[in-house]
Parts: sequence; C-alpha cells; structure tokens
Amino acid sequence: MSRRAALLTAGGFVGTSLAGCLAGSSGPVSVLSAGSLAHTFENYVGPAFKDKTGIEVQGEYYGANAVMRMVEDQTKHPDVIVSADATLLRDRLYGEFTDWDIEFATNSLGIGYNEETGFGRGLDRGEPWYKLALETDNGDISIGDPDLDPLGYRAVQAFKLAENEHNLDRFQDKMMDLVYEEPEEPQMMAGVETGSRAGAIVYHNMAVDHDMPFFEFPQAYNFAQPELADHYATVEFTTDEEEYTVEGRPILYNATVNQEADNPDAGRELVQFLLDESALLVDAGLTVGDNLPRPEGDVPAEISI
Repeated sequence: MSRRAALLTAGGFVGTSLAGCLAGSSGPVSVLSAGSLAHTFENYVGPAFKDKTGIEVQGEYYGANAVMRMVEDQTKHPDVIVSADATLLRDRLYGEFTDWDIEFATNSLGIGYNEETGFGRGLDRGEPWYKLALETDNGDISIGDPDLDPLGYRAVQAFKLAENEHNLDRFQDKMMDLVYEEPEEPQMMAGVETGSRAGAIVYHNMAVDHDMPFFEFPQAYNFAQPELADHYATVEFTTDEEEYTVEGRPILYNATVNQEADNPDAGRELVQFLLDESALLVDAGLTVGDNLPRPEGDVPAEISI
C-alpha cells in the first residue's frame, strides 16, 4: 500500500483524543486559501486571530485548484493551506506537502443576485430560477472557472443535477453557453453588485459577505447535505489542464499546515483557532455542524480536536 493510501485508510480519527498547548509563535502566518474564504479571513478570522495572539494573518486567495497547483509547483510557499474541497487537498497534497488535515466548516451553493434586475425580480416573485436563467442574456450570470476552483465545477455539476431533478432538456449545455466564467473568484460579486451581471453561482457566505440576496439551491444540488453524498456523486467534471476528474460531493472546507512552512507553530495555532472559534465562522456565513471539526491523517499532537 502506498503511503498516501495508508494515510487515507488509517488516518481518519487520529486527532480525536489529542490534547496539548501550542507553542508560542512570532512573526506573521501566511495563508493560501480558496477564494470563497477571502472575506472570512480578511474581515473575521484575521482580525480576531491577531487580537487574540498578536500574530498577523497574511492571506492570498485563489480557486482551490489553483491553490493546489501553486503549492505543488512551489510558486507559493504558505504556512497554512485551506481548500473548499477536502478531497481535492488530500488527492493533490498528501504524501509530499502534508499528511493530515482537519475539516472545519461547510457551505451551500446557490445564486447571489441583484434584486434590481429582471432576473432578480423574478426570483423575488418566486419564479423557477432555471426558467429565469435561460431567459438571461449571454454573460448575465457568472460562475467560477471550473478548471481553477471547486466553486466553478460545482456550478457545472449543479446544472446537470438540476437538469435531472426538473427534467430539463439539455439544461447544462444551455447554461454553459450562457454563463461567464470568472477566473478571479473573489471578484465574482463585483459585477452583480453594480448590476452589470444579474447573478452569480456562489456559496452562501459570499452573499453574506456582500450583503446580497441569496437564493439557495434545493438540497438535491446545493451540495450542503452529507447524507446526499451518493446522489451528488452521480455527476462529475474533468479539468482541462490537470485532467483531474472530480465527482460531485458535499462542500467541506479543510485546512492543513505545509510541511515546508516557514512558521509552522503559527500555522498550527491558526488551525487551532479555526477549530475553537466556530461561532466566528457562522457569523461569516459558513455552517459548522455537530460532526465538525473532523480530522484526517496524522494530526500534530499540538492541535486539540
């Protein structure tokens, strides 16, 4: 059995009984994170963490696929790595850059929209979103770049699940002909706020960040229900560059510390903070269920679950 396979098979609950205090840290902690958590780290986690520890969080935010690529080719050298797809991080980084992670929050998929547009007014009237979407002009609705981040490929997968759920003819193909693929995930909301776009397929917390109306997709394709994992897995997407095929799966954020971190003590302290301050994450629009946090792999003894 390979080292990666052994870790994935045997490491699920290593950290559940660990305890201990983290060593004192100095200097900033660098974070490379999924773009959907940009506001969460910049406006919630970062300031609160600095107030508590005196350590500054220096974050960079990209699509999670891009995050993994930057770590793999070492164009970025973060202390902490955060993914919007827990399996993606394990598939790409275990064995070389880490041998553990902790799932700490979930989210739901839907549409952040401008209520002053025809599309937005239709949503407010309760009209079916999929009918309204097909009536929009080319580029009125944006999605993340599916080759760069899970938000993008989850949008593509949601279109297929919606097609099946509502018995819609070629709905996924029609939507992919209509939508604009935004390569910079943190910028997705700007066009919606100005009204130049009617809406964007986003996570709930992103709409909360921007005080924007949010239409949550039904459970059959909002990727928020762990009990529907088998249903979500009936769709998949393969990225162009890495040819990485991902099945639909529930949204799970996880974090780890880079084995080559410049400030690993501060990195572990930040991960511990994410576990301890779940109320802060909820305020930021994320969901922290009773089954979280959940460890995987060889979690350091300094981190208490």
